[in-house]
Amino acid sequence: MSKVTVVGAGNVGATCANVLVSTQAADEVVLLDIKEGVSEGKAMDIMQAANILGLNSRLVGVTNDYARTENSDVVVITSGIPRKPGMTREELIGVNAGIVRSVTENVLKHSPNAVIVCVSNPMDTMTYLIHKVTKLPRNRIIGMGGALDSARFRYFLSVALGANINEVEGIVIGGHGDTTMIPLKRYAAYRGIPASSILDADTLDKVAADTMVGGATLTKLLGTSAWYAPGAAAAQVVGAVLGDRKQLISCSALLEGEYGEKDLCIGVPCILGKNGIEKIVEFDLNEEEKALFAASAAAVHKTNSALA
Repeated sequence: MSKVTVVGAGNVGATCANVLVSTQAADEVVLLDIKEGVSEGKAMDIMQAANILGLNSRLVGVTNDYARTENSDVVVITSGIPRKPGMTREELIGVNAGIVRSVTENVLKHSPNAVIVCVSNPMDTMTYLIHKVTKLPRNRIIGMGGALDSARFRYFLSVALGANINEVEGIVIGGHGDTTMIPLKRYAAYRGIPASSILDADTLDKVAADTMVGGATLTKLLGTSAWYAPGAAAAQVVGAVLGDRKQLISCSALLEGEYGEKDLCIGVPCILGKNGIEKIVEFDLNEEEKALFAASAAAVHKTNSALA
């Protein structure tokens, strides 16, 4: 029986739990939060839709009781304060680092073999922090950001192309930040046809630019961070692991020489399966893309340096 714990019952965590139940990706989902009643209430609300939708997954909400998370196969960490309009993800580092450190230590006491999926921002740096705190094998710690960024890239591509979103291909690498992510325009495609042969350069550049500020755009519109797509992206990563799908998803992974970088968590194409990150796929980047990746890596290194 598969079991997933989602830590943090805010908008992103609750959405992730809802998608996991709705897609029946896990047999049991535990939604944990520090605030009394929030996780219990959201879990009850979601489960009251289970009969309507014909679902069999079980979801329970608990307040700060990590014993209930015991023997989780995957743990998703969404804890931390969300962005407000005008804030960068990097500005969250001070508060969220302490939260993520504490959560990680608590979940591993009860699920020492779990794969950890980090959603908390700044996501690349929080993923790196989990590596430093736990010393776990790098395959067991996955940063969600690239999955979300790539989904946003495909959305903007589909709008520009006037195409079915499920027939569009696109991937984003680099840091999960408004100025550090790299939508790989050269690899964007519609049913195998390069997007660059359908869209003019200016349109494709706008698609990439809209992708990079996709989170900030939503934060400005909503007054807080987005949650539907981030929650679904986290659930996608979990589903790929639990289902042993060998699925290629862009994720923040600890590099050990890949793409010319070491001691750094940053978005790269990964094959996800039952062991977590089973392979890092190295795309053949051109000189422009290599330069963008190097600049993105330098920015993430700088953010990491702020960790206490």
